Amino acid sequence: MARFRYRMQNILDVKEKLESQAKNEFAIANARLAEEEEKLARLRDRQAQYEERLRELFLENLDLEEIRRTEDAVENIKERILIQMDNVKQARHNVDLARERLTEAMQERKTHEKLKDRQFEEFLQEEAARESKEIDELVSFRHGQQGGSDG
Repeated sequence: MARFRYRMQNILDVKEKLESQAKNEFAIANARLAEEEEKLARLRDRQAQYEERLRELFLENLDLEEIRRTEDAVENIKERILIQMDNVKQARHNVDLARERLTEAMQERKTHEKLKDRQFEEFLQEEAARESKEIDELVSFRHGQQGGSDG
């Protein structure tokens, strides 16, 4: 039996590598998003702590210097939270782009795998037809030899 060789195997190999690369990029983007979301959560926790400290300061003997520093810290952390929210938004966008590239790479690989499968099926059918033809020729040859020797 002849050996099946997919003539576009090199393209399929490239598509598989591109898909693998896209999976890695997607994982990296997801990890970066988780990191940015964690930073945002820590900033919000710090904001809550500063705001709680500010409430405590208003209930205690009024230390205006400490109140000012804590109010400044609350405003500072609010600005940092806004910046971090932008970082999270950008990280989400990067995840979405990486997901799209991964989806596209997977679709391209699957398309080439389907082509390979179809070519393999055609190859099997051609092989079966070739073998059937060889068998028919062999039977005809033997039948012709037996008919010729009888007469």
